[in-house]
Amino acid sequence: MKRKDILELKKRFKKDECTFTRICGCFVNSEKNIVLEINENFLNLDEDDYFKYLEIAKKVLSGTIGNNILGLNFVNDEKESNDKQLSLIGLKKSKLKDNDLLDNLYKSIIDNYNYEGNYLILLFHDVYDIITKTKDNLKVDESEEVFEYIICAICPVSLSDAGLSYCEEENKIKSRVRDWVVGFPTSGFTYPAFIDRSPDIDSIMYYTKNPKEIHEELLENTLGCLAKDTSTIQKNKFQSVIKDSISADEEEANKIYMEVQENLSNMVSDYKLHTNNESSEPIKLTQDNLKDILEESGITKDNALKIENLYKESFDNDLPLAESLIDKKALKESELRKKERTLEKQVEFLKVKLEQVDFKDDIEENYDIILQVKPEKVSEIKSQTIDGQECIIIPVSRNEKTTIHELR
Repeated sequence: MKRKDILELKKRFKKDECTFTRICGCFVNSEKNIVLEINENFLNLDEDDYFKYLEIAKKVLSGTIGNNILGLNFVNDEKESNDKQLSLIGLKKSKLKDNDLLDNLYKSIIDNYNYEGNYLILLFHDVYDIITKTKDNLKVDESEEVFEYIICAICPVSLSDAGLSYCEEENKIKSRVRDWVVGFPTSGFTYPAFIDRSPDIDSIMYYTKNPKEIHEELLENTLGCLAKDTSTIQKNKFQSVIKDSISADEEEANKIYMEVQENLSNMVSDYKLHTNNESSEPIKLTQDNLKDILEESGITKDNALKIENLYKESFDNDLPLAESLIDKKALKESELRKKERTLEKQVEFLKVKLEQVDFKDDIEENYDIILQVKPEKVSEIKSQTIDGQECIIIPVSRNEKTTIHELR
């Protein structure tokens, strides 16, 4: 799944380019009862409604791939077809005009969607004549393939905030009337997925506003897809894998985690530098890559083995992209700590220098003769009376250099 494919769909969601044919949906209250159904030709909508619905549809294709938008595959048995997939195919082909299939989808969402408040289920149908592009990415005004698809958006419906407003009829400030407001979608999907500018009926593009809450019950029970962790969930898992495997205090665990993050970031940067190709596949964090990173981070063999085993247990079925595991917050904290340690060393150095300066001033003020020699030379220095004069004797070998500094 590529960002440019999603953007190609989204940029068509404008008044002059939109080709939506139909919009359907239902309003579900907190008791999970349908209180209103929608079924209209999209082009017949009032202009204000038209643009607001377009914004909702656009949100289902918004966010970061791998975090807000997940490419999911259907669970297919060799002997049996996936009924959920067949139902979505039927809805698409019927152009959202099959009421039985619509009702079945509504019921499945209501039965499985774990949400306590009111919400609105919306379905959009569209047909896109995919414009042919040349190798240099120039458009050719002809179509070789048609992408027919549906978009589903699940939007929370909540009461507007209480407050004061201006009542024009009475020309006064008074308590505003609270009404039910449809918010932007928190979950949704696009079927089929749009991969390499072509439909993929065996996969679906799933949207979640909150990467930490993907509603697995909706993925598995309503869509019939294998659940997949977002980048945020993978990142949190990876952090737990590192810290839970280290039998040390929290401060030490954080220090090791930051070291791992730095080496992980360097690995990804080196890979990008050497590939330097947009079409190159992103690097995944394999067991071998992890082993190298742990070794570079100076982690003991026992702890490294624990981390490798726990990592395999957590990610063996679906290795994450290395870049998805980079914790930018931890890297910033690590950089800040390095700066703090550098400043502390500089302060200590300046303190020593200052003490040396004070000591020198004290010596120069109280002594007429000051000798400055290397430590190993001190034991050779002797005092001796010569011709009735007290003298300091410093033996000098042939390879030793001397100089005299006059105090001023």
